[in-house]
Amino acid sequence: MVAGLDLSGRITAKPLTAEGFAPFGDLLEVTGAPDKLINQGLCGRHHDRASLDFGPEGRAGISLFDAEPRALPLTLDMVERHPEGSQAFIPMSRHPFLVIVAPDESGTPGEPRAFLTAPGQAVNYHRNTWHGVLTPLHAPGLFAVVDRIGSTPNLEEHWFDTPYEVVAP
Repeated sequence: MVAGLDLSGRITAKPLTAEGFAPFGDLLEVTGAPDKLINQGLCGRHHDRASLDFGPEGRAGISLFDAEPRALPLTLDMVERHPEGSQAFIPMSRHPFLVIVAPDESGTPGEPRAFLTAPGQAVNYHRNTWHGVLTPLHAPGLFAVVDRIGSTPNLEEHWFDTPYEVVAP
């Protein structure tokens, strides 16, 4: 088994860690001591946790997504990427969600990997990272999304010839 993928095309979702997710983006979570205390010492600021990238012709935008929850096992038949900018998904609840990524192999996605978030975790996909669609596992599927706003195309989809099945650990 390589990176959670077995020979039957089944991907076992693993816990999301900064090390495991690093090739694809930033894990956003509160760990360690805050960079500084603000608001009369009542709030710890964990500063600048994501490498946001909106390209030369884009700007940052904050959108709200309200996605229908899904269940495992999940059929994975498509991934997408955004060549013009990064994309951060910040859940507005403390429920876990599924994160699917794949390395780029000469312009197409390689073997997908799946992660399950823990409460309080969010992700920022780096520019041009193949990833699955937003996949909450519980209602509400409400997320704040920070991504590129611009007039140039910023979505590429890849449909797998043979779908994968993502399963719980």
